[in-house]
Amino acid sequence: MITRANVLKGTKWAVVFLFAIAANVGAADSKYYKKTFEEYEIPDVVLLNHEGEKVPLKEYFDTDKPVILDFVYGTCTTICPVLSVGFSYFQKKTLANGEEVQLISFSIDPDNDTPEIMKEYLQRYNGQPGWDIFTGNRDDVISVLRSFDAFVANKMDHFPLTILRGPGDEKWVRLYGMLSASDLM
Repeated sequence: MITRANVLKGTKWAVVFLFAIAANVGAADSKYYKKTFEEYEIPDVVLLNHEGEKVPLKEYFDTDKPVILDFVYGTCTTICPVLSVGFSYFQKKTLANGEEVQLISFSIDPDNDTPEIMKEYLQRYNGQPGWDIFTGNRDDVISVLRSFDAFVANKMDHFPLTILRGPGDEKWVRLYGMLSASDLM
């Protein structure tokens, strides 16, 4: 006998089935993000790393290692933990393979994210040497965020963004969206 409860139950399972199919199609594509190629100019600013050391940013980016960066803040409970778990896993895998990659996280909340808070944040995600988190005075941090087209007026409006550059490359790869660690690899 067809009852309203059976129809609702059948509809529920149909929706679950459709979501499962959609998830598998998405997994096959690995396109949970949008990829573009960009040119960025690193601003001539001095920021503070998680150790409280002053770091001239232009010099810091003058490296022969691949660079991968993102934008986080210490009290975030949504996007930032996901990005940072991905960085942690990525760093663990690359270090195990003997590869050197420079991971960089920039605070989008310089008014609250002190070097001490950023150091604690890095420890929370088991960050190893080769992963630096930067903060600093508000104007310098905003300059960096604007240079990477990552500025948001309200930290609660931030978005998942990962930016990569190979050694010596002029172009950067901008990945907008949530990446899995395997996508990053």
